[in-house]
Amino acid sequence: MSSRGRDIAEEFPTILDRAYELFKAGQQVSDLMSRDVKTITPEASMQEAAVVMGQRHIGSLIVVVGGEPTGIVTERDLLSKVIAAGLKAEEVRVRDVMSSPLMTVSPTATVKEAAQTMLAKKGRLAVFDNSRLVGVITASDLIRSMPAVEETLYPVDYVMTRRLETTIPSTAVERAAREMGRKRVGSLIVVRDGKPWGIFTERDLLTKVIAAGRDTRIRVEEVASAPLVTIRSGTSVHRTAAFMAQRHVRRLPVEKDGQLVGIITARDLVEVYAK
Repeated sequence: MSSRGRDIAEEFPTILDRAYELFKAGQQVSDLMSRDVKTITPEASMQEAAVVMGQRHIGSLIVVVGGEPTGIVTERDLLSKVIAAGLKAEEVRVRDVMSSPLMTVSPTATVKEAAQTMLAKKGRLAVFDNSRLVGVITASDLIRSMPAVEETLYPVDYVMTRRLETTIPSTAVERAAREMGRKRVGSLIVVRDGKPWGIFTERDLLTKVIAAGRDTRIRVEEVASAPLVTIRSGTSVHRTAAFMAQRHVRRLPVEKDGQLVGIITARDLVEVYAK
């Protein structure tokens, strides 16, 4: 592990112990959802969609036709259906890659119910109050209210992804993005001199490159997040969720004896809680 890396248990020992004392059982979707819903039309280009998502630091847009919400387009759609396919984002319409119909949940649903719905439908959820769109809720939103119950006390080792996809600092962003899209992963560990140094994510692509109008031929090291923040093997799902919510991150590499052994995502944590 790079000497520049930081272990979360060392950096935030008290926050990890107390973070979820603030959250009470029975929280509803309305307590956690994003109410400022950003929309786009199906005729807009994926370049336009990418810029809006990047500028707003969000991972999805609701697609609206004639004032009615009909679908959703996400940063993963950009990666897997546009970039990985070798297409130009400015030439692809939102309608060509969006998902429809919308996956929905009620604002009065419990966090547990929302997690189960998200797991079953495999995606972000649009929140409808009767027939009116009032918000969007994501895996990152849900982990902000994950209680310390039996299913969340298991070590992250049981649910983490053990396959780690890597790249080197000199890799061009466009090449790294194509690789992520092809392999359907949201991040690459950046390895420098044989050691983990940082992480490049689909959100980095949106916010630091596309929204900023930067050339996608720049090197990954210019926009990756470093030094690499890790979590120790054996840390509970609950404590991991607390830290991810605190730091507003969606992915954390897992370290054991100075070596990376996996990566955990907000989606992984929601799946544990939903079961």
